[in-house]
Amino acid sequence: MSILHTVNKSPFERNALDACLRLASDGAGVLLFEDGVYAALDGTSVAPRVSDALSRLKVYVLGPDLQARGFSAERVIEGISVVDYNGFVDLAAEHDKVQAWL
Repeated sequence: MSILHTVNKSPFERNALDACLRLASDGAGVLLFEDGVYAALDGTSVAPRVSDALSRLKVYVLGPDLQARGFSAERVIEGISVVDYNGFVDLAAEHDKVQAWL
């Protein structure tokens, strides 16, 4: 069963991202949106953990939420895919289950 994990909380305020990365099965998808997009930014204290996770997880970030917070795709960690709203819907439809991390 394929699972899309969604994280919408900042990794600097909550531990949802750490729990997600620790418990997600190999090959699962992780979508960062709302304040979760901060985890996709290169050069932050959480970037090494996210980069390491890319070896076993497919990580996506919602582009409009990046832009709403003043960031461009150039700031995103290499290997993370930027998706739009249609991409978000496609990801949800492609996976058997969606797990929200709060």
